[in-house]
Amino acid sequence: MKRSLYESDHDAFRESFRKFVTQEIEPNDDQWAKDSIVPRGLFATAGKAGFLGIDVPEEFGGGGVKDFRFNAVMIEELMRSGAAAAGLGITLHNDICMPYFLAYCTDEQKKRWLPGIVSGELITAIAMTEPGIGSDLASLSTTARREGDHYVVNGAKTFITNGINSDLVITAVKTDPTLKHKGISLLVLERGMAGFERGRNLDKLGQHAQDTAELSFTDVRVPVENLLGEEGKGFTHLVTNLPQERLSIAVAGVSAARAALGWTLEYVKERKAFGSPIGSFQNSKFVLAEIDTEIDIAEHYVDDCIRALNAGELTAVDASKAKYWCTELQGRVVDKCLQLHGGYGYMNEYPIAKAYADARITRIYGGTTEIMKEVIGRSLGL
Repeated sequence: MKRSLYESDHDAFRESFRKFVTQEIEPNDDQWAKDSIVPRGLFATAGKAGFLGIDVPEEFGGGGVKDFRFNAVMIEELMRSGAAAAGLGITLHNDICMPYFLAYCTDEQKKRWLPGIVSGELITAIAMTEPGIGSDLASLSTTARREGDHYVVNGAKTFITNGINSDLVITAVKTDPTLKHKGISLLVLERGMAGFERGRNLDKLGQHAQDTAELSFTDVRVPVENLLGEEGKGFTHLVTNLPQERLSIAVAGVSAARAALGWTLEYVKERKAFGSPIGSFQNSKFVLAEIDTEIDIAEHYVDDCIRALNAGELTAVDASKAKYWCTELQGRVVDKCLQLHGGYGYMNEYPIAKAYADARITRIYGGTTEIMKEVIGRSLGL
């Protein structure tokens, strides 16, 4: 079924971003995967090309266009390229961190941070997960004690995407440890603050080109002016922005599945067994027919979610459905496509092998599949 989500402006933008990915990311992907990090200059290059802060007001250097379809185009092109992990930091910067700065920054903070975020000179990250705390944010243990014009922050975070490269880290802290959700606030910790240390760049199963780090805070003095939003409203701020984060992951999931299908169709048409292309065998046809159907159905649901987000109507439940279904779909599709590649699918020189390793985390970050089902189940009155 033909998609009707995109218009001519998005098609032109896709062409530009595809060229950027082809020239700036794909040739370097293998080396960046070995390095376990992309160079900071990639963000500056993306900013100069106009691929950061599309929804940031023009007065701060952004595109001034609030339309998530442009974000979705970038995700789709990164997945299509097979070098998605190298661009994951850009996606996090645009889709997940940017909404916090746009929604909760004061006028002074916007002037201080947004131009650098748009240019790529200031790389962003968000730090919620702790070594002992995953989905249960109410129990986080990183504290921020008010002392005059500063907060004194102590604690640790882990699994932080852009953790090594980041300059501005939106950090969930307890400003009132005696409370649960109502004791959480968001502080922006900046590179170079005394006591703010970065641990090792974590060795992951997949997404090797993306830096993922441990962060630690020992008596870090953070100016009160770095409070993002209202004190004690951090949990509400996080919950408000989760639907877009989960939709971004859903777009990546279904796009990764679409990319895997494309690579596999090419392979089964060329690879022969018993004198015939393996794509001509009934099993291959049935498996690929199932995959194509499931991707089409998921794609149209996600497109409607994007429309709802643009209209300010995307609910947490609908975003959870998209995130849960599309990441589970991604896992099923990549596994089946690897099987159709046979032994070659297990070789890292084929994009399906990297996609297989990269796919596993998507059912975990941004809220596990089980948490998504819990959100959906509660909406049913259960």
